[in-house]
Parts: sequence; C-alpha cells; structure tokens
Amino acid sequence: MRYAMADGWTITRRDIMHWAREPGPVIVGLLFPVLMVVMFGYLFGGAMSAPGGGDGYREFILPGMFAMTMAFGLEATMIAVSTDAQKGVTDRFRSMPIAPSAVVSGRAGADMLNSVLGLAVIMGAGLLFGWQAHTGPLEVLAAVGLLLLLRFALLWVGIYLGLTIKGPESVVTVQILVWPVTFLSNTFVAPGTMPDWLGTIAEWNPLSSTVAATRDLFGNPSWGAESWVAEQALLMAILWPVALLAIFVPLSVRRFQRLSR
Repeated sequence: MRYAMADGWTITRRDIMHWAREPGPVIVGLLFPVLMVVMFGYLFGGAMSAPGGGDGYREFILPGMFAMTMAFGLEATMIAVSTDAQKGVTDRFRSMPIAPSAVVSGRAGADMLNSVLGLAVIMGAGLLFGWQAHTGPLEVLAAVGLLLLLRFALLWVGIYLGLTIKGPESVVTVQILVWPVTFLSNTFVAPGTMPDWLGTIAEWNPLSSTVAATRDLFGNPSWGAESWVAEQALLMAILWPVALLAIFVPLSVRRFQRLSR
C-alpha cells in the first residue's frame, strides 16, 4: 500500500507539472464555470424567480452550479485518460515496475486537486455575484464535502470511460451526453413541474440529491420535497457517490490491469 501511494503521488505530480507548463487549458477550465454563473445568474436570472418568491435567484442557482461544475469535470478526466492511451503514455506506464493502481489513482489525485481549486474559484465568484451561505461553518464544510465527494465519484466514472472508449468520436459522444444528464435535475426546474416519468428520473439523478442537500446546508432557497428521495436528499447525496465508487474504482483498476496484459 505504501509503494502504491508513492507511485500514485508520482503520477499526480506528473499532471501538476503539465499544468505548470501548459496553464492555458487549466485557466479556461477554471473560468468556464464562472461564465456559466454569469450567464444563468444574470442573463436568465431576471426572467426567473426563486422558490418562495423574492429576488434571491442567484442564491438559489449557485449551489446547483457548484454541483454542475463537479459533474462537468467528468469530461476533462475522460479526455485526459483517453489522450494518454492514444499517445502511448499508458503503454509506457505498463512497462514500468509500478503498482497497477498507481496510474488511475494518480489521475484521480490530480483531478481532485484541480476540482478543489475550481470549486474555490466558482464559490469566490458566487460571493462576488451576491451569493452567500446563511448557516454555520460546519454546515458549509459539510456542503463542500458533499460536492467534492460527488466529484471524486464521477471522476472514477471518467477514468473508466477514458480507459474503455476508442477514438475521439467516442469522446465527443460522451461529452454530448453529459450535458442533458446534468440538466435533467432539480438545478433549474422543480421535478414536480415535469411530466411524471421525467420528473422521477430527475429526482433520482444523483446530481439532484447533492444539489438539494447543499442548498439546505448553505441555507439557500430550495424546491419543496415531493418524494421520498427528495426528502432524504442528504442521505442520498452520500449513498449515490459511495455506490458509484464501489462500482467504478474496481472496474477502472481491472480495466487498466487487463490492458497491461
């Protein structure tokens, strides 16, 4: 385990050095969520009202944007893993005497560092745009923890997909699918206003549980709970990522080991 962790940290440092040498994509990735906040908070915010009335639409929308930022990170992880495989970097790693889990765990460690930075940037932008938390520091830390837990689970989904897909066409396909999945949630519209079947899918979307739980923990406006899964948002915001990790961590490691043979 000690050697596996050391090898994983070596892979993480490799990615950090790449960021330092080519900061452009990292900067764009950090600014994109801020652009989304400006677009939805100011461009559409004037035409929409927050739950319960009032003009707190930005306080309502920001927790959803935090969660969407964590979900959008899946694409970056998938592309990075797929690019390494296509360029032969993964093949070179296979020939080295390193722990089989180090390549995927190192990728996960690098992306988590990037996610922490990205969440700090968008939360700072939210404060500038009028969002604020109305609860204590423990609740705020719990909300941040749930957001990072969701990101950690989704990046393992991205790692597995990056090791599985073949060619850039598949990357584009998954990128296209990420958008409707993230928008099919309670971020912008109450699931109760959707057709019954679509509302049920939105309520059981893991993103919806994290959005609802973080809104409550931040003390921001939220839709009313209309189903069991909505009432148990905090519990489900923990169970969904844990379930994803239980599935995709072993799958990712096994997939890498299978490629090494």
